[in-house]
Amino acid sequence: MSLYNFSPSYAYGKGTDPYVFWTEGFTNEELDDIIKIGESKQLQTAKTGTPLANPDEPDKSLRQTKVSWIKSADAPWLYDKLAYIVNHLNSQYYDYDITGFYEDFQYGVYTEDSHYGWHIDSGNSVDSDNIDKRPPRKLSISLQLSDPEDYEGGELQIKNCDNPVNIKKERGFLCMFPSYTLHRVTPVTKGIRKSLVVWVTGPRFR
Repeated sequence: MSLYNFSPSYAYGKGTDPYVFWTEGFTNEELDDIIKIGESKQLQTAKTGTPLANPDEPDKSLRQTKVSWIKSADAPWLYDKLAYIVNHLNSQYYDYDITGFYEDFQYGVYTEDSHYGWHIDSGNSVDSDNIDKRPPRKLSISLQLSDPEDYEGGELQIKNCDNPVNIKKERGFLCMFPSYTLHRVTPVTKGIRKSLVVWVTGPRFR
């Protein structure tokens, strides 16, 4: 008996988009409320890519950002609205097997010289208490909270080919992409950039 391998299945348009977006999903008042909730929490330096020499210190060459965390109890309406948007976008463009939001929402503040170098979000979610039960991130969401006139630089870029793609700067603009996509936020050169980052989890890709 011999083994006959199938060719990869055709995607038929599913899962091939480098990113998708949703506009006018939030009012200015709702965006202001997200900022108020995020600012009411204790902002802390994001820890990513810690250097071997001092694992307690964040690697500022990779990332320099302040973040806080918004729980579902802080803003049930926000979780409900994002769940609605995610389900529609995923059904239309990716059709991934997803289960929900496992991690709290990340409110981020980029001041002058703040940045986040090239990285991917895929892998297990952050949960030190249940390290063996952490579901993998499958979709990443970035919601722009600041008016583009409030800052310069701070471009969210996605690496889909040789040239990075700049995601549109617009308050309330929501961008969603597979968490294995290479992306970055270029340094802010002036002003303050605020955003909300969310990860959607589900069973491992197979």
